[in-house]
Amino acid sequence: MPTPKLSLIVLKTCQVELVAAFYSKLGFQFIQEQHGTGPIHYSTSLGEGVLEIYPLPSGKTADSTTRLGFVVSNIAAISESFPESLTRHAATGLSLILKDPDGVGRTYRSSIKNHPSKKGGCAMQPP
Repeated sequence: MPTPKLSLIVLKTCQVELVAAFYSKLGFQFIQEQHGTGPIHYSTSLGEGVLEIYPLPSGKTADSTTRLGFVVSNIAAISESFPESLTRHAATGLSLILKDPDGVGRTYRSSIKNHPSKKGGCAMQPP
């Protein structure tokens, strides 16, 4: 049986514009969308999938437990754009751990070249 592939990630926030700007600084290119009478939101391609940023329903708070990992080639430039980021050096490569505008540590960036896990995906380490 083939392994399933992730095709959609939806982040919900009360700060849609700020979160979209944050991920844009990381290199994502968003387009604004609205399906029928649904909420205005942002969407970008993520490999074979999609990353979307939607407004959080009124009275709800952003999830503080979700973490995402991305492999990038321009990690030095990203590090300069986020001086508050935590940088880690490991056998797997240089990593940045960032928090989005909601204060949620849901972004983990790693530049990994020739990593043994590359064959089966990117290994993630806790901060």
